[in-house]
Amino acid sequence: MSKIHLIDSPFPLSNVKGLGPKRLQVLNELNIHTIEDLILYFPVRYEDNTVIDLTQAEDQSMVTVVGEVYSTPAVAFFGRNKSKLTVHLMVNQIAVKCVFFNQPYLKKKINLNDKVTIKGKWNRRKQEINGNKMLFNTGDEGQPQLEPVYRIKEGIKQKPLRDMIRQVLDEVTIHEWLSAELRDKYKLESLADTVRNLHYAPDKKELLKARRTYAFTELFMFELRMQWLNRIEKTSDEAIEVNYDIELVKDFIQRLPFELTSAQKQSVNEIFRDLKAPVRMHRLLQGDVGSGKTVVAAICMYALKTAGYQSALMVPTEILAEQHAESLSELFGEAMNVALLTGSVKGTQRTLLLEQLRKGEIDCLIGTHALIQDDVVFNNIGLVITDEQHRFGVNQRQLLREKGAMTNVLFMTATPIPRTLAISVFGEMDVSSIKQLPAGRKPILTTWEKHESYEQVLEQMTGELNKGRQAYVICPLIESSEHLEDVQNVIELYESLQSYYGNQRVGLLHGKLSTEDKEEVMQRFSDHEIDILVSTTVVEVGVNVPNATFMMIYDANRFGLSTLHQLRGRVGRSEHQSYCVLIASPKTETGIERMNIMTQTNDGFELSERDLEMRGPGDFFGVKQSGLPDFLVADVVEDYKMLEVARDEAGELIQSGQFFDDQYRTLREFIEDKILYMSFD
Repeated sequence: MSKIHLIDSPFPLSNVKGLGPKRLQVLNELNIHTIEDLILYFPVRYEDNTVIDLTQAEDQSMVTVVGEVYSTPAVAFFGRNKSKLTVHLMVNQIAVKCVFFNQPYLKKKINLNDKVTIKGKWNRRKQEINGNKMLFNTGDEGQPQLEPVYRIKEGIKQKPLRDMIRQVLDEVTIHEWLSAELRDKYKLESLADTVRNLHYAPDKKELLKARRTYAFTELFMFELRMQWLNRIEKTSDEAIEVNYDIELVKDFIQRLPFELTSAQKQSVNEIFRDLKAPVRMHRLLQGDVGSGKTVVAAICMYALKTAGYQSALMVPTEILAEQHAESLSELFGEAMNVALLTGSVKGTQRTLLLEQLRKGEIDCLIGTHALIQDDVVFNNIGLVITDEQHRFGVNQRQLLREKGAMTNVLFMTATPIPRTLAISVFGEMDVSSIKQLPAGRKPILTTWEKHESYEQVLEQMTGELNKGRQAYVICPLIESSEHLEDVQNVIELYESLQSYYGNQRVGLLHGKLSTEDKEEVMQRFSDHEIDILVSTTVVEVGVNVPNATFMMIYDANRFGLSTLHQLRGRVGRSEHQSYCVLIASPKTETGIERMNIMTQTNDGFELSERDLEMRGPGDFFGVKQSGLPDFLVADVVEDYKMLEVARDEAGELIQSGQFFDDQYRTLREFIEDKILYMSFD
């Protein structure tokens, strides 16, 4: 959890009044170890105790009222240890009956003519409140409108935790990170008032103002780190300035067997500007499957070659590495010496390859994580490209980059990332996007069918197979599950298709197969030894099989939009018309909406935005590998406009000379300290 540093703790947590060893242990289990942790332990929700006019209250709604007791409370016992307490109040000239179940002890506390506050469910017809809380000797001012509710565990209750936080807030001084000018510009509160109101806001208006201020502060501090990191990257004296031969590069582009799209040309120009600059390139190249990212990467590799530098391309699987090596060798011809290094390259072959690499005889090395092993030493590496970068761990990418200390870095992804996430996840990167498909590619025709239409879908797939084409069949599970009995599993589907087609060759692919077995199945499919590949989503990042023109996704409502789009991108890789059929019988509005969206657009960028709206950022990349900043209050989806404003303000401050004035010294030191612990990914 990313936290803003607010105070220099004036005393240890153990000194807080009312905090003995047992409670201290409970707080530690809640990840509260310091005074700062305590004041940043914000409520998970707030109980609204706003006193309401019963004439305006909706039937069966929760209400809070203040009234005067005008009858002696009565308790009736029934069943086993069950009771019902009844008391009558006068609430603004309205006689109200209040009932409390299993709270007989209240009778001793209630006296005639007492003024009490009661919270409960209002029954308009019976003029009755089913109470769940009663407070004594309070008036309209005595009870806070919003009562904080914290995540707690056995060993500590809400009231003592509230009391401790209130006590500490009275005894600490909170740093102010935002300038007065910035606060005035966006009508923000001081951080001291903000933190206090996040715990004890007097009303909803003040709570919303506090939430807005703290969220902006979190986003602004995050973006300052991103922008400062960008500045460090771009002002390093060690950065490689690539003086490529533009005429040779133009000749190479002219010799390509196809015309570049305008989006490809724009991306090449953006990357070339980075390469020419005396700063290290740190760019993300994103584009739909088949949009031509690899060709852009190839042009960049060739440019590096003309300047005397080597390049490396790291991809997630051996089969993908082999395919890239084959296609790039064909593209470059005699102009570049391309080599392939995977786990399968062993013995004398590996020794010879590594020797050539050290001598600079290899211009471009393509491979899997084998590229980051210690004995892989480059002669003069100037560009590192990572394909499907979010599938590699931070350490793997960092190790490859360190092969050339200040090497230019290009990340590629076929998962179009919404602008919101591009700013937050890759805040320190420049982003290039390819939003066009090459000429000659036909849009994939996507249809949605219910499960009862499965036989007709098989007939459609058979029609494609009879033309000599190949097909993918995708489903969500490897083995059947008692929790998801209605979801088809890949082994059952594989066996039923084998039975249905008989002479057709059906292959099986899933995550529980060994790497070698997966590679073998994909290679056989690529070589057209398999006609139908039945698979889970492991095929999402697979090989290029232009002959595959049919994709059936079974139980498609079990996948997010981005995954469905990535799967669909396995077909549509040739001039032949391709088809994607979604088989699903969704029971929710969200599931139905997802199917409709998929049939309406092939635009991965639009789909990624819709997916983000429907699923949230944690699910977009997968929680484990997301790398998303984890804020206490801010939300990168809900607050995306605020995030963009924070980014602009942070960039303006760092670009201005003001950031280096004394007034920002503490903030600058804090930001620099944070960067020491940040991944450069």
